[in-house]
Amino acid sequence: MKEVLLTVVGPISLGLGVSEIFVLLLPTVPFLLLTAACYMRSSEKLYHWLLAHPVYGKIITDYQKGKRIPLKIKVLSLFLLWLSINLSAFLFVETLWVRVLLFCIAIGVTIHILSYKS
Repeated sequence: MKEVLLTVVGPISLGLGVSEIFVLLLPTVPFLLLTAACYMRSSEKLYHWLLAHPVYGKIITDYQKGKRIPLKIKVLSLFLLWLSINLSAFLFVETLWVRVLLFCIAIGVTIHILSYKS
């Protein structure tokens, strides 16, 4: 049952990661890492296929080897993070504590992203 669940979650997270090409507010790397983790535990064939992918395989192996994120990805991620947090906080959220929570989350994610090597 566990392998079936992981085999179902893997393609969903891969689809969300790939959709970043069209919807720039979704991050690619976390979804690719989730896909790799699911495939690693459920299907060796799919896991090796993902690692052999010319674009996404490099992102995953770079992360696994040295926990590094390319500078371009860092900059884009932080830009989109802060853009989406600001838009959400000021256009859609009226409650002050929710705005504060959004900015605290953004600060935490920023620190986390900056902690990785480029």
